[in-house]
Amino acid sequence: MPNRDSISNHILPTASTMVGVCMTVISIIKLTGNGNQTWVDELLALDSLIFVVSIILSYISVRRGSKMARCEELADTFFMVGMAIMAISAFILAFEIF
Repeated sequence: MPNRDSISNHILPTASTMVGVCMTVISIIKLTGNGNQTWVDELLALDSLIFVVSIILSYISVRRGSKMARCEELADTFFMVGMAIMAISAFILAFEIF
């Protein structure tokens, strides 16, 4: 039986939401038509892939329970790297807009 108090239960829905946020920001950048942010949207696309890896690892951890503690640790690491990249992207985008 999966551990209901594991951090993977929190990573899974949050990382899924972050993929949606990345895709939304990429769409907004593309809709504005400003060519200066082309590498910010690529950075956010990479970020969404990092969140997908986190989603997969946290799902495996939830399904397998305490036997997959290493998957949970990796999911947490990928999630935190994804959040850091998202914060950096936000700062870069804010400076490019203004």
